[in-house]
Amino acid sequence: MAGNKQPVSVLVLLYTAQGRVLLIERADKPGFWQSVTGSKEGQEALLATAWRELGEETGFAAAQGVLHDWAQSSVYEIYPHWRHRYPEGVTHNTEHVFAFELSEESTPRLNAREHTAYVWLDWQEAAQRVFSPSNAVAIRELGRRLSPLS
Repeated sequence: MAGNKQPVSVLVLLYTAQGRVLLIERADKPGFWQSVTGSKEGQEALLATAWRELGEETGFAAAQGVLHDWAQSSVYEIYPHWRHRYPEGVTHNTEHVFAFELSEESTPRLNAREHTAYVWLDWQEAAQRVFSPSNAVAIRELGRRLSPLS
């Protein structure tokens, strides 16, 4: 049976000015590390989706950091094992990138139904650890943004 998930999502990188990136491990796919992600619900604005997913997946709120809308998006093919969540025939998703800057590494409050572990890594290692190519691209972009000489 087909699902009703919208093929529009956000990717929220959590990072420190020192270039440390928070990754969380998926509960439904052990070994799959990622940044915060989630689909738009109803008519909510993308910024609202980013804030909702950030809170649901990590417990972090506005007082703990600054959320930046990078005004960037990419389209990728939805992995076959997750297509049942979307309407029949939907094979691609548009992902919008946001970044949440924290002043220091903090402990997230994980939703155990979605994520089982977390790790803070230098951005280079984080880009290698994530399973999603679009997540890796966003983390490498973060590295460029943090390194003004590159």
